[in-house]
Amino acid sequence: MRVPLSKLAYARSGDKGDGSNVGVVAYSPEIYTFLKRELTADRVKNHFREICFGQVDRYEADNLLALNFILHDSLGGGGSESLKTDAQGKTHGLGILYMEIDVPEDLAIPG
Repeated sequence: MRVPLSKLAYARSGDKGDGSNVGVVAYSPEIYTFLKRELTADRVKNHFREICFGQVDRYEADNLLALNFILHDSLGGGGSESLKTDAQGKTHGLGILYMEIDVPEDLAIPG
């Protein structure tokens, strides 16, 4: 079954200079285990391929059921240098939640 990431987790994001920080927090330990396997740095890089021109680093926070991604070179120089209307990483949290992901039928997804 294919679902948007928003059915499995919520996200928070921010920016620092020319990079954005995107945290993805799973709704349950079972979902977190699944996301640790499926939500790779390469997959996130591909999802943001039109705006992220640097590498993507992934950090695991098992105690929070969270994955944290750093999207390097994703803000066009940062808020004060970019010609983009909103060159801030706060929008990347919402953007990652639109990613569609194939999940097994037996994975319990909250209502």
